[in-house]
Amino acid sequence: MAARANNPLPSSEFNFFIYLPSRLASTLSSSARHSYRHPFTLPPPHTNTIAMAQSREDSVYLAKLAEQAERYEEMVENMKRVASSDQELTVEERNLLSVAYKNVIGARRASWRIVSSIEQKEESKGNEVQVKMIKGYREKIESELAKICEDILDVLDKHLIPSAASGESKVFYHKMMGDYHRYLAEFATGDKRKESADKSLEAYKAASDVAVTELPPTHPIRLGLALNFSVFYYEILNSPDRACHLAKQAFDDAIAELDTLSEESYKDSTLIMQLLRDNLTLWTSDMQESDKPVDKDDAADAPAEEGA
Repeated sequence: MAARANNPLPSSEFNFFIYLPSRLASTLSSSARHSYRHPFTLPPPHTNTIAMAQSREDSVYLAKLAEQAERYEEMVENMKRVASSDQELTVEERNLLSVAYKNVIGARRASWRIVSSIEQKEESKGNEVQVKMIKGYREKIESELAKICEDILDVLDKHLIPSAASGESKVFYHKMMGDYHRYLAEFATGDKRKESADKSLEAYKAASDVAVTELPPTHPIRLGLALNFSVFYYEILNSPDRACHLAKQAFDDAIAELDTLSEESYKDSTLIMQLLRDNLTLWTSDMQESDKPVDKDDAADAPAEEGA
């Protein structure tokens, strides 16, 4: 299992417009996704572009409807259809796509952490029969996690990143790619874990290169990137020093330009800044306590991150 699996809590995550810890995210069984049928009639091949645009609007509308109904598997299918059109997504469409996948992946990440924690406790008790059953159940969850991550990573690689035109969208999609490779690294082992970690690092660095030149320090997407990138250093690379440095730099840079923050992004930006500060407090405390014995049940706090 991946490092830090003994932590039963997922990293708290922040979504643009929807702030929901992944452990609270609800999801449907995979069968619900397959039972869904698009109610609108698809246009014939000779239909003009106006009709084609309506089909895209239908998908977006159905995604919103699925979100309200908390049917996130269907929300994913509708937004995946939009994302695969090889056209630049609007801000609304981009966020609908992110929210859809975050809700689908979030519940499974929470499940994996809980099951992994139970597995470790049973192992410590020497309950081999229970451990065998739990291992099979954990691997089932890991298979679902891998499928979801590979699905969105394919969409990002083949459609969204190539069609991204603005600096904001480029940062958003590269950050998203870093996030989902990180989710794979959370449960992968050996060479697979290293491969996922390397790809996550590469994506986060690509996002950072664009962010520092095209987005102000107070921009919520740039702040969210810094937050998740620092969590990657802390949880995946086990590098608390680099995690703290990155988080503190992002926080300090944003504080220095806080008076330039627009009213529309004030709530999002200040929330992420608070999460950055919370992580710095948590990590500094962990580093100070690192030389002291810690009971596993008391080490439940997890760093905050943007996204689920």
